[in-house]
Amino acid sequence: MLRSKLTDEMVQFIQGAKDWEEAIRVASEPLLKQGYIEARYVEAIISNVKNFGPYIVLMPKVAMPHARPEDGVNQMGISLLLTEKSVSFDEEKAANIFFVLAADDESSHLDLLKEISEFLTNEEKVSALLSAKKYEDVIKLL
Repeated sequence: MLRSKLTDEMVQFIQGAKDWEEAIRVASEPLLKQGYIEARYVEAIISNVKNFGPYIVLMPKVAMPHARPEDGVNQMGISLLLTEKSVSFDEEKAANIFFVLAADDESSHLDLLKEISEFLTNEEKVSALLSAKKYEDVIKLL
């Protein structure tokens, strides 16, 4: 499922972002352009991080920006942003890998989350993803 959802237009590579808010906005752009989410979904993610802290940073270097389905999800989808420079959320948490998850209900995305979790437990694959420079590098890892 992850491989079929992460199409070429859903994966981006950038040098860095001025802050975590910009990184979330850029990471969400493909989902927004394709109509998977509405702009208010991105704002809900940013608001949640401001209110609850960087809960979206799952592990060192990896973040999964997301909000509730009712915050503006039209269709389940995922996008990926890879940054060469780490994006700091606070003194302790930073990320280079941003999987933006758009779940349109409470359960249909669980298989996708399972695949991402399995991927993230493989340190070699995460390391290779951090050095990916093009879409083909990413898809080979999935």
